[in-house]
Amino acid sequence: MQIKTANVAAVSTSVGLKIHKGKTKVLKFKTENSNPITLGDKTLDHLESFTYMGSIIDEQGGSDADVKARIGKTWVAFLQLKNIWNSKQRLINTKVRIFNTIVKAVLLYGAETWRTTTTIIK
Repeated sequence: MQIKTANVAAVSTSVGLKIHKGKTKVLKFKTENSNPITLGDKTLDHLESFTYMGSIIDEQGGSDADVKARIGKTWVAFLQLKNIWNSKQRLINTKVRIFNTIVKAVLLYGAETWRTTTTIIK
C-alpha cells in the first residue's frame, strides 16, 4: 500500500497535481498489515469507516453498517411523519401512498448494492 501511495504521489506531481496531505486518509480493507502509510514526511490518518455517496464503507467491506444506518434513517423519516400517521382526517389510502413514497424510498436507497448476509437478514 505504501508503494502504491508513493507511485500515485509521484505520477500526480509529474502532471502538476498536488495531494493535500491533511485531507488524505487511509482505509485498509481486509488486511493484517498495520504499518502506517506515509506521504512524504506525513503519516496519513487511518479510518475505520467513511461515507461515500450515502453508503458507509468499512474495513470489513460488508453492508452491515450501511444497512443499520439506513434502518435508523428510515425510523427517523417514519417518526417525523407521526402527525400524518395519527391523523383521523387522512384516508388510509393516502397514508399508504405517503409511506410507499417517502419511508420505503429512504429504506431502499442503495439497497441494490447491499450484499445479502445472514446478519443483514436478521
